[in-house]
Amino acid sequence: MIPQTKIGAVIIGRNEGKRLVNCLKSLRNEVSLVIYVDSGSTDSSIENAKKYGAECVLLDSDRPFTAARARTAGFERIKQRADIPEFVQFIDGDCWLEEGYIAKAATQISDDPGLAVVTGWRTEIDPGASVFNEMCDHEWHGPTGDIMACGGDMMVRVSAFEQIGGFNPKVIAAEDDEFCIRLRKAGWSLHRLPLSMTHHDANMLQFGQWWNRAVRTGHGFEQVNDLHPEYFIRERRRMWIYGGALPVLGLVGAVFYWPLLMFVFALFAISYARTALGLAKAGLPRLRAGHHAFYLFLSKFPNIIGALTYHKRRRQGAEMVIIEYK
Repeated sequence: MIPQTKIGAVIIGRNEGKRLVNCLKSLRNEVSLVIYVDSGSTDSSIENAKKYGAECVLLDSDRPFTAARARTAGFERIKQRADIPEFVQFIDGDCWLEEGYIAKAATQISDDPGLAVVTGWRTEIDPGASVFNEMCDHEWHGPTGDIMACGGDMMVRVSAFEQIGGFNPKVIAAEDDEFCIRLRKAGWSLHRLPLSMTHHDANMLQFGQWWNRAVRTGHGFEQVNDLHPEYFIRERRRMWIYGGALPVLGLVGAVFYWPLLMFVFALFAISYARTALGLAKAGLPRLRAGHHAFYLFLSKFPNIIGALTYHKRRRQGAEMVIIEYK
């Protein structure tokens, strides 16, 4: 059993309300130290964090708020302590931890000195509320064992975090992927346990929320690929082909040569069918697989908007401001 004194936690959030309270409660008796990093909340988040014993870090608005900036700020507060823990559990403020998970994750990372990150499965608290929540729930259940990358809920070895300089605060989406890439390049490994880790409240009930999240994803694909050209190759290829090149060809066909338009439609249909079949083979019921496949296909269009937004910002030297969806 790993002593609690070796484990700290960093929560990040903004206007999370009751979800933050649930997060704070789930950490009681699990870790020795909780840091809450707030990104400009206007609700009672800071008061609630103090009420449940967390030390608070308030980010100022002189620079854009990002999850990467918030997590690094929380880690820096931990480093200021005389009794620095060996491991830090990062968790988003719209999640709460599964009871007993911390101890199992800490044992796993402590037993393997080459392991920088241990994570588990996120689960949506209400996947039936919308197809968008349901898609998140399916997305969170990644493969177990040694992995390439994971989401922001993770236990990290302090020495590994320090070695690579933490998260890149300029990366506004897929910042966790970018962090994991640098860890692996530095020789560290990452592991996902076949265990429930956190319960997440996406609260994504409207099409506009899903669309904005997909825009953010496209921004992340391009920005992370710019930093690490070997990463997100397949995702970007599909995005640019199905969200960019084929629609342009279809428009040309509609104006000048209708068989070209029919050819584009056929490619779209094949892509949709392959995605639906793949999801069904992965265990989704056929109707749900078809529903998910439709939105995965449609996501290529907001992905392109996000990608173009990134390139415009980079060309103009503009700051990378977060793209919020809730």
